[in-house]
Amino acid sequence: MRIFALLSWSALALLSVSPLFAANAPGDAADKAEAVAKKKLSVAHIEITGGYSEGVSAPGLFGDVVETLGTALQRLDKAARDESLDAIILHISDPSIGWAKLNELRVGIQKVRAKGRKVYAWMESADTKGYLIAAACDQIVLPESGMLMLPGLRAEVSFYKNLFDKLSIEPQMLRVGEFKSAAEPYSRSEMSPAFREEMEAILDDYYRQIVETISAGRKLTPDQVKAIIDTGLHTAADAKKLGLIDVVGYEDAIESLIKGDDKTAEVKITKGYGKKKIDTDFSGFTGMAKMMNMMMGVEPTTRKSTASKIAVISATGAIMSGASSADSFFGEQTMGSTTMIKAIRQARDDSTVKAVVLRVDSPGGSALASDLMWHELEALDGKKPFIVSMGDTAASGGYYIAMGADRIFAEPGTLTGSIGVVGGKIAFEKFYEKIGITTSVVMRGKNSGVLSPTTAFTETERTAMQKMLNDIYAQFTTKAATGRKMDVEKLEKMARGRVYTGSQALQLGLVDELGTLGDAIAFAKKSAGIDPDTKLERLDLPKPTSPFESLFGPIDPSSTSLGVTGSALLKSLPEEVASQLRGLSIYDLLAKERVLTVLPYRVKVK
Repeated sequence: MRIFALLSWSALALLSVSPLFAANAPGDAADKAEAVAKKKLSVAHIEITGGYSEGVSAPGLFGDVVETLGTALQRLDKAARDESLDAIILHISDPSIGWAKLNELRVGIQKVRAKGRKVYAWMESADTKGYLIAAACDQIVLPESGMLMLPGLRAEVSFYKNLFDKLSIEPQMLRVGEFKSAAEPYSRSEMSPAFREEMEAILDDYYRQIVETISAGRKLTPDQVKAIIDTGLHTAADAKKLGLIDVVGYEDAIESLIKGDDKTAEVKITKGYGKKKIDTDFSGFTGMAKMMNMMMGVEPTTRKSTASKIAVISATGAIMSGASSADSFFGEQTMGSTTMIKAIRQARDDSTVKAVVLRVDSPGGSALASDLMWHELEALDGKKPFIVSMGDTAASGGYYIAMGADRIFAEPGTLTGSIGVVGGKIAFEKFYEKIGITTSVVMRGKNSGVLSPTTAFTETERTAMQKMLNDIYAQFTTKAATGRKMDVEKLEKMARGRVYTGSQALQLGLVDELGTLGDAIAFAKKSAGIDPDTKLERLDLPKPTSPFESLFGPIDPSSTSLGVTGSALLKSLPEEVASQLRGLSIYDLLAKERVLTVLPYRVKVK
């Protein structure tokens, strides 16, 4: 009995104290320790692609699937704040964006990196815009079959005078300001010296920005970057040798980069990180009703919030009188004075709105509509802080509506200025005669034909039209000088229709600061006496057009909008042809508005 007891005690002691014995048991602690030691890494996957429109998306199903600049930046901001994330993969796929949106996305990426999270860029191929976004990331991966195209800058402006001469069409275009070149494509066959001087200065500044951005992001000298641009097109292997990318490989190679030296780590990649989830359960009668509401853009009724807010008013598209439209024949969004004035008054009269930020992305348009919106924004003076944030373009009429702000923020690559006026008409009389149409006229008043689309200006009609343009130009420059607290003579020398980048405009005093929309909102809070770190509700105005109106045009019998028909037509054409047709859109404007404050061209970087 004693021997048995002793053996039993010894066995129990051995089982309780011997780690060697315990390690050999099935499902033992060593296996568990190995499992615990395996590192788990959480990675967000975000795709950068498309045009990223300003403002909020349309309500309903169609709006939910289209990403705006705001929603893209929100996803990057969420990644910056998400402590559970170890890294971010950005799949950059041919974004069709302008210079301001490019800068906004780069700043968003830099905020993620500032929080200690690595950002990896994956590109199948890239042009200049895509690469400049990638250059803000920690590492860039390109497949061996991919191409990196950095050909430099090129501005091509098409001129229609010879075409009009062949058709016997007579453009009757007048302007104020030697740089106001909106009329030139229709009245000349090549650039005037002033127009060329203006374009040279803009391209010089854009080129500088490209060189400095790549130089800083890739730790290359400016001379190295210029040499790279001059050789233009690069294979992935060449790009790596030149220091433009870090890895020649496919997207799955990024997983190894994230693991680093610990190849046993588990990597969990969340595709579509931060993207709004769409409820697609349409079963039953309730589901069908929900689907119809989503298709039509009907949103659930919510109680009006009494919390303090910042109003962000999106001023996007060509400026026209009347209501805004989501799409015109030429596939362009328009900004209507009636719609904008309603939004401005809503922000002004809402006691919960503490400050107003106007985000401008417009080449201008109607001089009258621009002035009406300017006047309404002036009514904010002394009531609420009024701050402007300039997007890709805030020129001519787009500058007009901004010039009364308490402070103007521009992006470095914003196209702005173009303080000038253009007006006129197209005379078709000789063209009509060529195709067999004749016109008889009965008139009273020697200037009765000034608006006629048939005959050219007479001398008195031309004089009357030019006088009106001169008067409007004087109003424009006087109001701009007042808004910028500058002598009229000094401002007028910088006006004359000349266009500037945001960086150039800052040096000239036409804007106050270089910064993003987020910077403008922070300044608006501070101006309202609110701590910039305080989170306020954001009231986005004007409310977006419903999908029904986007498809079929405004519910307005007087409207001539063709909905998405024109946009769909342009998308079916080669980009070069579509671009030429968009260039003719000034005629659509002139048919409705005889005096324009409009940017004459677009600058695209490829």
